[in-house]
Amino acid sequence: MSPAREAVARFPFSAVVGHDDMRLALLLNSVSPGIGGVLVRGEKGTAKSTIVRALATLLPSRQVVLDCRFGCDPAQPDPGCPDGPHAPDAESARRPSRLVELPVGATEDRLIGSLDLERALSEGVRAYQPGLLAAAHRGVLYVDEVNLLHDHLVDLLLDAAAMGRAHVERDGVSLSHAASFLLVGTMNPEEGELRPQLLDRFGLTVQVAAARDVDRRVEVVRRRMAYEADPAGFAAGWAEQERELADGIAAARDRLPSVALPDAELRRIAAVCSAFEVDGMRADLVTARTALAHAAWRGATVVTEQDVRVAARLALPHRGRRDPFDEPGLSEQALDDALDAAAADQAARPEPPDGPPDGGGGGAEIPSDGPTNGGATPNGDGASRQAPTPATPFRARLLTVPGVGEGAPGRRSRARSEQGRVVRAAPRNPLRAADLHLPATVLAAAPHQLQRGRRGPALRLHRGDLRHAVREGREGNLVLFTVDASGSMAARRRMAAVSGAVLSLLRDAYQRRDKVGLISFRAAGAELLLPPTSSVPAAAARLDRLRTGGRTPLAEGLLRARKVLAAERLRDPRRRPLLVLLTDGRATVPARPGGDPMRDALRAAGLLAADGVATVVVDCESGPVRLGMAARLASAAGAQLVTVEELSAERVAGVVRAARAA
Repeated sequence: MSPAREAVARFPFSAVVGHDDMRLALLLNSVSPGIGGVLVRGEKGTAKSTIVRALATLLPSRQVVLDCRFGCDPAQPDPGCPDGPHAPDAESARRPSRLVELPVGATEDRLIGSLDLERALSEGVRAYQPGLLAAAHRGVLYVDEVNLLHDHLVDLLLDAAAMGRAHVERDGVSLSHAASFLLVGTMNPEEGELRPQLLDRFGLTVQVAAARDVDRRVEVVRRRMAYEADPAGFAAGWAEQERELADGIAAARDRLPSVALPDAELRRIAAVCSAFEVDGMRADLVTARTALAHAAWRGATVVTEQDVRVAARLALPHRGRRDPFDEPGLSEQALDDALDAAAADQAARPEPPDGPPDGGGGGAEIPSDGPTNGGATPNGDGASRQAPTPATPFRARLLTVPGVGEGAPGRRSRARSEQGRVVRAAPRNPLRAADLHLPATVLAAAPHQLQRGRRGPALRLHRGDLRHAVREGREGNLVLFTVDASGSMAARRRMAAVSGAVLSLLRDAYQRRDKVGLISFRAAGAELLLPPTSSVPAAAARLDRLRTGGRTPLAEGLLRARKVLAAERLRDPRRRPLLVLLTDGRATVPARPGGDPMRDALRAAGLLAADGVATVVVDCESGPVRLGMAARLASAAGAQLVTVEELSAERVAGVVRAARAA
């Protein structure tokens, strides 16, 4: 850890201005790590990282077995510790709680550990090299920009956080070790969302934003400048408050096992979760654990409605999403309604029935979806802002970029990657045991065994024999939607179908981990509605506000797309673009005065082809008379031509089935 990073980590937790929900969520997880961690969502520059790093100084120091790489507690050592078994009188030492940071570019080896390849080849021993999960045991594991971490790493991380153990089954290594830590992830939603199934795995979530109150902003700047001028002196000025917080965490941990959760409050928790229609039972469990931790934190011995309210406000906002494009959030009015309904249910049931709950929790009296969506729905109004509603979205067919790329991991086009199937061997040394192509390595070494003096069954290997396994998986692409919003599209009522198609393709891009951008062209020019971003929901929101009408500057739309893609090529050269053009192909505005609109459009399409841009032209022309302009455009761009109907995966599958039946 750099000295600058260490200085930031010493900023006092109690000196942070505002962010009450975030600080409370972190403190409750410090009291009860079983809650499952905290996801902090917020714009850049809101002190997310500063607060997390400050938390580590509040956690109690730990007694650990000396030289144990997994930080075992000498009083209760892990019986399955790979460095064990530890003797009851094993030498121990005291160390502060660790803050371990997982970088966005980390590999699976770095996270869970792997076979020590160097020792395996040089000494012939199968040695395990621990990863960051082992280092974080009994401390804090912090993941900044967790939304940019690859899905399979997030899965491994959340599995370990939930079970308190890391299981390693790879590279000839089969073991498990304790991995109990406080998990904290931070993210900027502008850079892309976490998938709902991964969001659900975080125990609590909070939203942070910069204060708009002038006095509070002034105090933030004043404290930060005072800290930077004299870090040690500033920290000393807050030492007493820090000590009180640390003592409070330790006391709440000791009190937690004795806190009672009455059946009435458990039914209240179940009723609230039922009202918000969350999937599964994780929400109920997390809310119950959080309510217990909150009661312990405030010094109580019994959970009350106050604890349930706080717990629900932290545990449910990210679990009410019914659609990938829904914004995580919780309506305070909806929470009040659910708690009121739960209270009414309690009053109607003075004697709770014996046996397991019936799952309804007074469900008949709890608000549910109805004709009115208002504040009684968990996610606010939940309705589309656009009226009339676009055509019903469908499951989109897979559109890919030809060839094999080397872009960011995703689920769209073929790419060389660290994951996926092995396609061939390459004559270079593997960096990981998982990258060793064993058959090719043996074949390379076999002809030299006599020369190397082999006498027994053991194969004599030299470093030059090693072969790297080249793997092929899938990458995410930059999908740039260029939408014809001119009058010819609106007059024939095509925009509803086009909007439905774009929304379907956006859902597909969300699932395939693409970056997306949105350009529309109409009237006199083209407009970049959304620069390329990983936030697919942002593109859906811009689509809702798409204006239509006017003439068709098709050439301008294509040239604008070319300019955007050229800039992105410099910014992110490994991410290959896919241009999706939705138009009827009719051009009415030239690229320059006196030019021919269609000829200029075809010339612009040819420039995209010369740049090597993979393009899909979606022909939006409809009706009995069709001019086929989109087909000419696709030919000039070297593009794939499809109709709006052919974008549907179900429709394509139906055509294939019909053809086979015939």
